[in-house]
Amino acid sequence: MKTVLMVAEKPSLAQSIAKILSRGNMSSHKGLNGACSVHKYTGTFAGQPVHFKMTSVCGHVMTLDFLGKYNKWDKVDPAELFSQAPTEKKEANPKLNMVKFLQVEGRGCDYVVLWLDCDKEGENICFEVLDAVLPVMNNAHNGEKTVFRARFSSITDTDICNAMTRLSEPDHNEALSVDARQELDLRIGCAFTRFQTKYFQGKYGDLDSSLISFGPCQTPTLGFCVERHDKIQSFKPETYWVLQAKVHTDKEESLLLDWDRVRVFDREIAQMFLNMTKLEKEAWVEATSRKEKAKQRPLALNTVEMLRVASSALGMGPQHAMQIAERLYTQGYISYPRTETTHYPENFDLKGSLRQQANHPYWADSVKQLLAEGINRPRKGHDAGDHPPITPMKSATEAELGGDAWRLYEYITRHFIATVSHDCKYLQSTISFRIGPEHFTCMGKTVISPGFTEIMPWQSVPLEESLPTCQKGDTFTVGEVKMLEKQTNPPDYLTEAELITLMEKHGIGTDASIPVHINNICQRNYVTVESGRRLKPTNLGIVLVHGYYKIDAELVLPTIRSAVEKQLNLIAQGKADYHQVLDHTLDIFKRKFHYFVDSIAGMDELMEVSFSPLAATGKPLSRCGKCHRFMKYIQAKPSRLHCSHCDETYTLPQNGTIKLYKELRCPLDDFELVLWSSGSRGKSYPLCPYCYNHPPFRDMKKGMGCNECTHPTCQHSLSMLGIGQCVECENGVLVLDPTSGPKWKVACNTCNVVAHCFENAHRVRVSADTCNTCEAALLDVDFNKAKSPLPGNETQHTGCIFCDPVFQELVELKHAASCHPMHRGGPGRRQGRGRGRGRRPPGKPNPRRPKDKMSALAAYFV
Repeated sequence: MKTVLMVAEKPSLAQSIAKILSRGNMSSHKGLNGACSVHKYTGTFAGQPVHFKMTSVCGHVMTLDFLGKYNKWDKVDPAELFSQAPTEKKEANPKLNMVKFLQVEGRGCDYVVLWLDCDKEGENICFEVLDAVLPVMNNAHNGEKTVFRARFSSITDTDICNAMTRLSEPDHNEALSVDARQELDLRIGCAFTRFQTKYFQGKYGDLDSSLISFGPCQTPTLGFCVERHDKIQSFKPETYWVLQAKVHTDKEESLLLDWDRVRVFDREIAQMFLNMTKLEKEAWVEATSRKEKAKQRPLALNTVEMLRVASSALGMGPQHAMQIAERLYTQGYISYPRTETTHYPENFDLKGSLRQQANHPYWADSVKQLLAEGINRPRKGHDAGDHPPITPMKSATEAELGGDAWRLYEYITRHFIATVSHDCKYLQSTISFRIGPEHFTCMGKTVISPGFTEIMPWQSVPLEESLPTCQKGDTFTVGEVKMLEKQTNPPDYLTEAELITLMEKHGIGTDASIPVHINNICQRNYVTVESGRRLKPTNLGIVLVHGYYKIDAELVLPTIRSAVEKQLNLIAQGKADYHQVLDHTLDIFKRKFHYFVDSIAGMDELMEVSFSPLAATGKPLSRCGKCHRFMKYIQAKPSRLHCSHCDETYTLPQNGTIKLYKELRCPLDDFELVLWSSGSRGKSYPLCPYCYNHPPFRDMKKGMGCNECTHPTCQHSLSMLGIGQCVECENGVLVLDPTSGPKWKVACNTCNVVAHCFENAHRVRVSADTCNTCEAALLDVDFNKAKSPLPGNETQHTGCIFCDPVFQELVELKHAASCHPMHRGGPGRRQGRGRGRGRRPPGKPNPRRPKDKMSALAAYFV
């Protein structure tokens, strides 16, 4: 029998789709990468019996990046990134071995069915999967079609089975439009980001951002926030005056009347109108009207509206809301959450979706009434030709989903029910009064039929006191007429919901990428999220945008990116050439980049006013090895050391604390060592600021601390404190943390494995001897006499932490799940004690410290 390989975008989707198509009759096993499962069953395909293999990827298989030296900021002029720098597709997550996994599963298969998400990104991933599996699949006979694309909008039995019967082909043009966007964002973003980051971080110490990034979508998004900030700052409040009248009705109640002139900005004129009306005793009814009005039910829900409501009403950030929506989709609770469409197709089963909610404890009565009376056809919205609007696909309870997932699901469901409900109808009554020469009005609303507001009560017409019945010529007693002084108010900072609206209006980003761009400007410390989810620009964000306006306004205005998005859409529709769009856009931005570099002094003038130079920032911490003066520690991101005498800056590890390390010095360059720590539960290691930035040995890279230094005799180096191979990763070495006592720690110098050991021991040292079994270095431990775990109250013991039965009981791994045989059993892993711990796989060199120091020295000099 032939074999059909089917690939979904996420492991959970693969499982759900396979379960539906196999009717639950399938076998499953983990793939070689451990992240994706393979589900097998038999069935029919193209009228013949076949074996089905359903698996998945984990998002994009490949990512775009520069080759070789072009990835190094110090080696290449950023201007070269626009055209000269070659790019390559590399695995998005090398640890997953996704290409090898797909090739293993695709080998010998005859057909491939692609179940990737049905959007442009999904089409792009389709071709990434095909690049991996087509070379290893069986050859097609007589031009037989072997590649198929399944198109679906929800994980329901009906939708999945229909997709399987109506297979099509992947869209190469849509995939190309994603390739074009990736390359544009990479080249443009990296060029501008590298230049302005190096320029400004080399001059100012309190920018408090590890990256001064530029993005073709990110920067206009920030521009909207700063534009609102500028309006607030330049706003000048104006005083105005209004007249407010109060009349009494027969029921001894009073009505407040609104002045038809609304307001005047001249106090004397307002006083004149007050003098003309305040002595009047009666208010005459000039006219009355009663009109029936309707408040329209909402349009069907698309992504942008969902994100707007999630931010403004549910208090969720756009990216968080999108992650929850995707999880609800993969679990089958809602339809595909990335859609621009607000119009249901004629053949959409609205009643079927509504029946799913007929027994829900919160809205069963409303749903049953709609089904009994007949649903109202949803309003005609915008059909973008992608997916149907976001719709609940099955019923769920608060206990089932919980937390934010339930709140978002509840809103989506209530919105859907509202779209098939009737409009809200109400009676609007208006009475026009005349008091002296001035006219006043009073309005009231009475609900006739609540319609959709029953299911969306927050949209209901506000309750107002009913107006008295009267007719033209009637009079009411005037209670008082008074003049109120008020002031105009500045606009408030943009909410996330308002920003999403602006981005959609100006074509900045897509429904899928809008949350990412908003999250980026928050992460870069360009804006902060205030109460009410309002976005307040930081000093850095404001100065950057003002600088762009000063040099080239088009870098921050939405116009140029909106035009690029239109070109990308033309590629997706097959109406524009991929290479022409790419070359033309890069040429424009290359010219802008050169002008920006030549004019950077304009932005620098603004920076000088707002930020402090490096020499005036930070506190003295450690001594420079060149001039022996104190270097200043700059704590603001990115944290670094600066020697004002030598005018040198040394980068440091980020996201931790830095302190002086016992005033000890590096034997190579005489710089004082500093100690980096990620906290009491994390790991810490000493480092030499100079060696960290200028690796002293050929086998070291920039950014390595003493725990990776291969100096053969330094007491802080890997050679002296290294123990053996990490139990989790292939390239790491477990290194003793000499500063961690009395709660001693051994930490990997590559991954995040930390082993807590020998609590309350007086002293722990790495011995020159090694274990006979696993070749790991032995540890000499002096225990506290009162708490010694050794037999016979002994306090000293030397042994291997992997093999010694005494030490095994005292070692506890943290932070990472260990796959080492000492800590985790399982099929195919060696069990028992004392065999093979710390040993590398065959053919891999052991990075453990060298036994013979002289041979190590010789190796460096040869």
